Amino acid sequence: MKVAIVHDWLTGMRGGERCLEALCELFPDAPIYTLVYVKGSVSESIECHPIIASYLNLLPLVKKRYPYFLPFFPSAIQSFKLDSFDLILSSSHCVAKGIRVPDGTCHVSYIHTPMRYIWDAHEQYFGERTFFSFKNIGMAIFRKRLQQWDVDSNTHVHGFIANSHNVAERINRHYGREASVVHPPVAWHSFEASDCDEKFYLMVTAFAPYKRIDLAIQAANKLKISLKIIGKGQEENRLKRLAGPTVEFLCGETDRGVREIYKKCRAVLFPGEEDFGIVPLEAMASGKPVIAYGKGGALETVIPLNPVISIDQPKHPTGVFFYEQTVDALSEAIQLFEKRRSEFQPQAIRAHVKGFDRTYFKEHIKQVIMTNYEQFRQCHAC
Repeated sequence: MKVAIVHDWLTGMRGGERCLEALCELFPDAPIYTLVYVKGSVSESIECHPIIASYLNLLPLVKKRYPYFLPFFPSAIQSFKLDSFDLILSSSHCVAKGIRVPDGTCHVSYIHTPMRYIWDAHEQYFGERTFFSFKNIGMAIFRKRLQQWDVDSNTHVHGFIANSHNVAERINRHYGREASVVHPPVAWHSFEASDCDEKFYLMVTAFAPYKRIDLAIQAANKLKISLKIIGKGQEENRLKRLAGPTVEFLCGETDRGVREIYKKCRAVLFPGEEDFGIVPLEAMASGKPVIAYGKGGALETVIPLNPVISIDQPKHPTGVFFYEQTVDALSEAIQLFEKRRSEFQPQAIRAHVKGFDRTYFKEHIKQVIMTNYEQFRQCHAC
């Protein structure tokens, strides 16, 4: 069986690329098709595959400014001709699922999210404070066209897999399609539970508006607590101007370095609404509690000390939720955590996320992919 993998862009190692890495291990001979590729930006296990980038990759500045080219993404992804494959696997949070699919070829799409830029999080990406300029030059027109294309392109997807129940619900709402759910993996065995506490809070994140790093910084300023932030992105300058003396930005950390910092922190802050969220899993695999916005993917991974509805509480909580995206709400959650820190047990927190290990992910997603493929072959034979 000849397999091709399609991924939106290869410009860094984030949650989607960790999933892609596992797919590459499952299908070691599969070439990867992508819009934009920055050599050296992703792991060796991805780069050992043949990587074919679209015509966008030849344009000046595209590797640094690719989000500006959003209106051209559909035509770029559909410029690929994948005529000789039995199975196309797309890993999509933007347009990868819109790849052209020849007759007789099965297409299974692993959806990290329906395109955030045009659906639920439009204002967060195209508000006044973002670096995007499309809003001022007619983004409303592009948005409607992109929404229509996004829905129409689903006719080329034979099976949807969502990375969370949260995303599966949105696939159903926006596309009218059902999706299997396979949660993304965490390299559980690479982390160690730690009771070390160097009295700082931690964020590991891209500097994007919807991550709400500003809330964490303002809460740290208000409470005068130490906060370390690992990441980079378009909001870096604005966030550094917002930060007080107790906030420190770290950059250039290796995966091993990030794991060591997880082990030393008091807790991890997760103030954005995510489709799923790998960072809470990494934090909990390190035995660290997560203080998270109680919406989206965090509901599927974190056991809160303070659920919004009173239920029989599991014996070991793994975090604290706050339910409004405000500085006061996050500050109150941090204060609640401080009062009840003794109730969080590192080994119990780590044990909670063992079921998200990448070994299980690979077994589960391969089973779902092959089930979709066999169903397609049977229908095609008829």
